[in-house]
Amino acid sequence: MSGDVFDPEQLSRCISCGFCLPACPTYAMTGDEASSPRGRITLMRALQDGTLPPDDPTLAEQSSFCLGCRACEPVCPAGVQYGSLLEQWRVHQWRGRRRPPLARALTLVAGQRWLLRLLGLVRGAARGPAAAPPTGQLMLGCFERGLYPGVSRAARSLDPTLAVPAAQGCCGALHAHNGDLAGGERLARGLGEELPGTIVTTSGGCAAHLASVLGPQRVRELSTWLAGRPPGVELRVAGRRARVTLQDSCHLRNGLGVFAEPRALLRQVADYVELPSAATCCGAAGTYSLLRPKDSRRILDGKLDEIEAAGVDLVVAVNPGCLRQLRTGLRRRRSAVRAVHLAELLAEAATPDRP
Repeated sequence: MSGDVFDPEQLSRCISCGFCLPACPTYAMTGDEASSPRGRITLMRALQDGTLPPDDPTLAEQSSFCLGCRACEPVCPAGVQYGSLLEQWRVHQWRGRRRPPLARALTLVAGQRWLLRLLGLVRGAARGPAAAPPTGQLMLGCFERGLYPGVSRAARSLDPTLAVPAAQGCCGALHAHNGDLAGGERLARGLGEELPGTIVTTSGGCAAHLASVLGPQRVRELSTWLAGRPPGVELRVAGRRARVTLQDSCHLRNGLGVFAEPRALLRQVADYVELPSAATCCGAAGTYSLLRPKDSRRILDGKLDEIEAAGVDLVVAVNPGCLRQLRTGLRRRRSAVRAVHLAELLAEAATPDRP
C-alpha cells in the first residue's frame, strides 16, 4: 500500500459531486473523467489505498496533464484543497529521476541565489533601499528579474517606499509545483526571513505560494497593495481612450480570491473589457507551457481568439508566466494586441509628461 502519499483528511473531503467538472480546462478539452479533478482524486485514492500500483501509467499521465490552476477550488462545496493534493501527488510521482529533466533544471537554477542576483544586476531589475522609511519589501521573481526586469522597475516607480534587496532568493513556488514541496516551503520561509514585514510581489503564483507558507497577512500582490491610490492619467491609443482586458492569474484568483483589485485599477485609466474566459487558465501554469507545450497551446488558442475578437489594444497580466504565454501567442499570430504586466501599464499611466 502507498498510504502515506496524501493527507488523509484532505483526500477524504471530496464527495464526488461533479461541481468541479465544468471548471476544469483539461476536462473541457478531453471530456475524459480521468482528466477532471473528481477523476484525479479517484486516482489519488486508488494510489493511496494500493488499488493502483505506484508506476501505473495513468497516474503518471494525469498528474502531469493537470494544469494545477485550482479553478476547481472556488466551486467545490466540500472545500477540497485540490492544489495541495496535486503538490503531494507530484512529490510522489516525480521523485528522484522521475522528475521531468526540464523541471529539475529550472528548480536547480532558481535555487542558485548568486545566479539570480547576477541576472537581476545584468538585466537591470529594481534594487536598493526605499526612498523613505520602507513600507514593504518588493519581491523579485526568480525568472522575472531576468526575463522582465521592467516589471520590478515599474512597481518601484509606483511606490518608491518599497525596499528591493538585490540578494534575495527564490520564493519556492516553482519547487512546490514541480515535485519538491519541502524545498518550496524551505525557500519560502527563508525569503520571509530575508524580507521582514510585508512582502509585495508582482507575481500571482508567488503570492499564493508565499501566503500558504508565511500566512496571507505577510504577503500582498501588487494590485492589492496599490488599491485605493489616486489614479494615473488616462491611457490613450490613436487619440481615444485605450481599451484593455485582463487575464487572471489562476493561483491569485483561485488561491487568494484576488481578482477585483486589478480590474478596478485598470478601469481608472482605460476602458475595461472583460473576456468571457478571463478567469480560466491561459495554459502557462508555471512550467506547464514548457513541459507540455502542445496541450498548453491548445488551451491558449481559444483565449487568443477571444482577445482579438474583443477589439482591445492591450491585454494585461499579473503573473510573469502568463505574460510570457500571452506575448508568445500574440507574436506568433502577428497580432496588433500588446501584452503588458499590470505594473508596466500603471507606471505608464502614472508618467506625468506622457503625451
